[in-house]
Amino acid sequence: MVESFGRDRTILTGEQAHHLARVLRAQPGQIYELSDGREVWLGRVAGVSRDRIEFELVEKLAQASAEPRLVLLAALIKFDRWEWLLEKGTELGVTEVVPLVATRTLKRLAQAAPARSARWQKILLNAAQQARRAAPPRLLSVSRATEVFPRVDAQVKILLSEARESPLLRTALREFPAPLQSVALAIGPEGGWTEEEREAAHAAGFREASLGGNILRAETAVLAALAVLSHELASS
Repeated sequence: MVESFGRDRTILTGEQAHHLARVLRAQPGQIYELSDGREVWLGRVAGVSRDRIEFELVEKLAQASAEPRLVLLAALIKFDRWEWLLEKGTELGVTEVVPLVATRTLKRLAQAAPARSARWQKILLNAAQQARRAAPPRLLSVSRATEVFPRVDAQVKILLSEARESPLLRTALREFPAPLQSVALAIGPEGGWTEEEREAAHAAGFREASLGGNILRAETAVLAALAVLSHELASS
């Protein structure tokens, strides 16, 4: 990710330049895809130093169609699984991530999470580059679920639930008029949402939906739900 593009050149600096130069052994003449979060260009390496790589701009690449706004509100889980969730969520089109502290979130996770923000930003950036997205998802601050729900602004708001009476996610999504331009998806911690949290979500306009009869781990539920969402968004 570069800061900006000039008329015919751009410069990559910092940790990414160091990685490209020292780990990937970038050489003059090699071609890479570059993004500033708005545009994507092909750039040819013109010069390499320890923490700075200069590129000649070769060709501006066609922009993909605008991504639907997809907000993932996910309760914190063990950090190795949470970071896997961030990576896969990015690959599946998440545009914003809100780490949630729910009633059943382990206290030690809630306390340690703010200090991991920089690491999580890096995971999101790397995953976005891998998926050839112009920009990584925006990472919001760690917040309590009951405080966040009323602030969520989206056309569709879904609270994943294990309740037997909840409709399937696919069914719930199809009850909203197409095209779906913004979706907020809330996924709870191990142990699920409390009644207080469910009531707060309902009051904020969230509708409960299910992924079926099996009880899924949180990171599996995220992957399954986002796969359903991706299909429905592409079809709407």
